[in-house]
Amino acid sequence: MNPSSTTGSQLGQPNTTAIFFFLLFVGVTLAITYWAARKTKTTSEFFAAGGGVSALQNGFALAGDYMSAASFLGIAGLVALSGFDGLIYSVGWLVGWPVVTFLIAEPLRNLGKYTFADVVAYRLQQTPVRLSAALGTLTVVSFYLIAQMVGAGNLIHLLFGLSYEVAVVIVGGVMILYVLFGGMIATTWVQIVKAVLLLAGASALAGAVLYRFGFSPVALFDEASRQYGAQVLAPGTLVSNPVETVSLGLALMFGTAGLPHILMRFYTVPDAKAARSSVFYATGLIGYFYLVTFILGFGAAVLVGRQAITGMDKGGNMAAPMLAEVVGGTGFLGFISAVAFATILAVVAGLTLSGAAALSHDLWSSVVRKGQAPEHEQLKVARLASLFLGVLAVVLGVVFKGQNVAFMVGLAFAIAASANFPALLLSMAWQRFTTNGAVASMLTGSVSAVLLIFLSPTVQIDLLKNTTALFPLKNPGIITMPLAFFVGIAVSLLFPEKESSERFAEVKHRMHVGAGKPAVAPVAQVPSVSPGAAPRPTATKA
Repeated sequence: MNPSSTTGSQLGQPNTTAIFFFLLFVGVTLAITYWAARKTKTTSEFFAAGGGVSALQNGFALAGDYMSAASFLGIAGLVALSGFDGLIYSVGWLVGWPVVTFLIAEPLRNLGKYTFADVVAYRLQQTPVRLSAALGTLTVVSFYLIAQMVGAGNLIHLLFGLSYEVAVVIVGGVMILYVLFGGMIATTWVQIVKAVLLLAGASALAGAVLYRFGFSPVALFDEASRQYGAQVLAPGTLVSNPVETVSLGLALMFGTAGLPHILMRFYTVPDAKAARSSVFYATGLIGYFYLVTFILGFGAAVLVGRQAITGMDKGGNMAAPMLAEVVGGTGFLGFISAVAFATILAVVAGLTLSGAAALSHDLWSSVVRKGQAPEHEQLKVARLASLFLGVLAVVLGVVFKGQNVAFMVGLAFAIAASANFPALLLSMAWQRFTTNGAVASMLTGSVSAVLLIFLSPTVQIDLLKNTTALFPLKNPGIITMPLAFFVGIAVSLLFPEKESSERFAEVKHRMHVGAGKPAVAPVAQVPSVSPGAAPRPTATKA
């Protein structure tokens, strides 16, 4: 079986099917946003959908948040060009989920309210911890947003034939509408619709590939081995340095447990049990999806051909759409193109909402207003923050046009693994963790990750075209994550904090049992307790 020629490919040309499915998706999701806007009246509904999302719904939304364009297009391309080694990204991103399941989900739901900073600051001093956490969150969100917006511009330029700038403005404009008016309720349902479309599209594409090989993956791998040699099924092509492999694996695994838009999703469910169940559902969906991308990658290598894939895009990102055109014609190409657009839109919306939560809840309400901001003011600031981040995303997307975005995704995961995860874990598990230790850990993780990636071969050689790089590894996770743990522990031991240590027992009890957590039902009963008493303010940990 010879790879098909791409001569006559419709990629880069306006595609009627793609435009139809794109307009259909935008129309449906804007209708959802209109419905959600009528239900979004409080900050709880804006940031956490009022805690009324079911475990299954949140599982689909979590999967939607996680299965970005980098996963769908990037992994398929990596497998197509690198063979077996592309699996490291699938496995690395997937194995991060047990960490989230067993260490993060339930404690986060029991201790927090809207952001992961709620958990870190629970028994520590609010202002310095929230300032440091917001810095790390906004850094992760900014670099992830840049990567998504620049990727959107490039992908839509190829998939729809639109100009780069028009694509970025369209993505930014629609995303602002989702977040600004619908908040977490709209974002959740957009993610669910996107996840279903993405799983259906990827499954159909994998089925079409396997049909060519009698539904035998072994026959597909044998054909890949015949065309590209036995090494295509062996490790060592993409990542040959063991230290580099471990460093990349650490960033992918623990970065998942530090991504603010993923952590924020655990507040949308009613209780800790639902949070754990939602991760269980998400793990199954994501695991299935990454197995499918492996089929897509080998299918593209065999049916499209590596030369044709790199001829369209050097990074291999067009492998899946090109495969769709080969096995299903321009109609299937159009559907897969629209799914890719939907994927980018949904992920950008989730990122923007988590950034708005950091600006509004952590900085404005907790630091500036010391927890005294009324509900309408918090909601107004949250919407202004969403608008600001949406406009910023468009501007950054245009400014960074033509840049290599791969290092920005790696930087986002490295910062999340180094700045957020160590402080989050220590705050939940170590009695002697202090305010100074938390601040030092988060700042060390953020700054060291940014600095070492700037000095790495990815930036110095690949981006700036220098001949050498001061730091030898492309991903600094193996250095920066242990460094953040070490600094956090050392500073905590040097500057002990009595109150923090004394409150650990309360944190531990609430973390596992959830006792004392302000819930919807008890708040509703407050007026009947004492008719003459002053109204009780809405529970807040700030």
